[in-house]
Amino acid sequence: MAQEIQPALNPPFFSGDWNYQRYLTHTVHVGTIGIGGKEPIRLQSMTTTDTMDIEATVQQSIRMIERGCELVRITAPSIKEAKSLELIKSELIAKGYNAPLVADIHFTPNAAEVAADYVEKVRVNPGNYADKKKFEVIDYSDEGYAAELERIRSKFTPLVLKCKALGRAMRIGTNHGSLSDRIMSRYGDTPLGMVESALEFIRICREHNYHDLIISMKASNPQVMIQAYRLLVLKMNEELMNYPLHLGVTEAGEGEDGRIKSAVGIGTLLEDGIGDTIRVSLTEEPEEEIPVAKILADRYKNRGNHKSIPFIAPAIDPYTYTRRHCHEVGNFGGKEVPRIIVDFSQKDEITAASLFGAGYSYSVPLDKWNISDQACDYIFVGDKTIDFQIPGTLGVIVNFNPKNDSEYPERHFPILSADDFISLNNPIDRIHFIESTIEDVDKVIATKKINTNSILVLKSNNAHAMPEMRAATFKVMHAQVDIPIVYKREYENLNLDEFQIYSSTDLGALLVDGLGDGIFISAPTIPMKAITSTAFGILQATRLRISRTEYISCPSCGRTLFDLQETTAKIRKRTDHLKGLKIGIMGCIVNGPGEMADADYGYVGTGPGKITLYKEKEVVKRNVPSASAVDELIDLIKNYGDWVEPES
Repeated sequence: MAQEIQPALNPPFFSGDWNYQRYLTHTVHVGTIGIGGKEPIRLQSMTTTDTMDIEATVQQSIRMIERGCELVRITAPSIKEAKSLELIKSELIAKGYNAPLVADIHFTPNAAEVAADYVEKVRVNPGNYADKKKFEVIDYSDEGYAAELERIRSKFTPLVLKCKALGRAMRIGTNHGSLSDRIMSRYGDTPLGMVESALEFIRICREHNYHDLIISMKASNPQVMIQAYRLLVLKMNEELMNYPLHLGVTEAGEGEDGRIKSAVGIGTLLEDGIGDTIRVSLTEEPEEEIPVAKILADRYKNRGNHKSIPFIAPAIDPYTYTRRHCHEVGNFGGKEVPRIIVDFSQKDEITAASLFGAGYSYSVPLDKWNISDQACDYIFVGDKTIDFQIPGTLGVIVNFNPKNDSEYPERHFPILSADDFISLNNPIDRIHFIESTIEDVDKVIATKKINTNSILVLKSNNAHAMPEMRAATFKVMHAQVDIPIVYKREYENLNLDEFQIYSSTDLGALLVDGLGDGIFISAPTIPMKAITSTAFGILQATRLRISRTEYISCPSCGRTLFDLQETTAKIRKRTDHLKGLKIGIMGCIVNGPGEMADADYGYVGTGPGKITLYKEKEVVKRNVPSASAVDELIDLIKNYGDWVEPES
């Protein structure tokens, strides 16, 4: 059994040290592997088969393990599924697979106690293990709340004692979407409520000297998820705990959107050394989650070898979101949405056709530009020139030329190196960009030449780039220089998945904390259309600029009551032109109504072949046959006035 030990060094937001260090938790042994401490970041996923279908679950588990899955989670919604875990375990062992199994439990304490006989780890959700969610607000007295905690203690203690006796591990997994009415009534729909939900169960474990615990704080909103984990670390430190942490953005969705959203949430925490095991929740086959998780985790294997970052005190509250205040320059800063700059400087030639990947298409017969919802705001061309009329919404950034500074074409703006800016004789009286690293930013902001036309571009070539750019931003904030800040990242020799995950981590981590007024991406080996789409995806995942329909879609499991991948694809095909709309697609009611609480519309499986449709939190139609449910969802959107016809 894991022994309780004193907390380790605080992660950066608590210490102000921006150099990479893993937040050292104690090690919990789960079957053949350890989680936490100095163990590697472990990868896991969850089966989507019916747990009662032993052969299908075994075969899917094998596919997951062979792709690198180190823990296999299987749903056990009732005692009969919990008992099936014995056969699944024995079949896997017989075939030579010893990866630990995790039983996923909701609502049924007796199933958890049965599952503990057969698997190495049991996951319980504090929001529904001993509570039912009815979206009721209850005014508890202190005595009434204490009585509720005693009720939970009586239901939860048998599992604690059994896991302790058998040497089983346990994950106490809070989900933002399934916070109990009791927690919601006392703490609200907040990261603090998520943390307190877990702490109530952790304290019961500690009363029985049981410490084989792993904790998670999952949400479909990366910002909520990040704040909850940070607050959890703070609260654990206060109570002298350091349990390993399981990271995940729940209901992340599919494809590019799911990868970007997961990277923003999981990657932000990994950058700060927080996290011991991860699951990327995609609405895809579970084995497809593992390569994505591996790209995330592998990036930190040797991160500690990076160039040192100077100590800079934090200039934000890491537990709440407030966008950094700065004055407006052109369409940067102030109340403007973050802007997107992409790099065209390495192209052999810049033509009207080459802007297609950046969201602009030119019609020769009509002699006009068509501008998509995902058209970048600026292109950087370096020393190249453009010999055609650019679209009216596009800006062009060019290298500063001191010999020709007064003759820039319309909507062309110079960018200066830090050295060039510092050596200027006079301030620049037109909008301009200043590119700087952390080493030069003090000298840049100390000049008298920064004015209401200046935009700062912060870049880093440090292996630990995001924290270095964050530290540079804090320098600017401490100096009370309120100019817009753009973050620039350059990527070489990456495949598309690596590019999406790295850029989403590096840039999304800054934006999700309210820093930055734009992002500038250079990736010569990645198609321009993918760069532009990824940039918009990052802004969408951080909820700072909505340019497309958002799907809050769960990754499926054995509880799912319809084919999630097929249904999500059908709904996306019919609705992805509805810019700014959020649609929740949930396989069952475990987290559905709560996790999609901020969605505009919801599609939730509530029985075999039956769907319940929601408008925000309210049920509109129950028991809709799944064969007609997508059509009825479209009708619902039309009835509430949110439908527009797609362009032909």
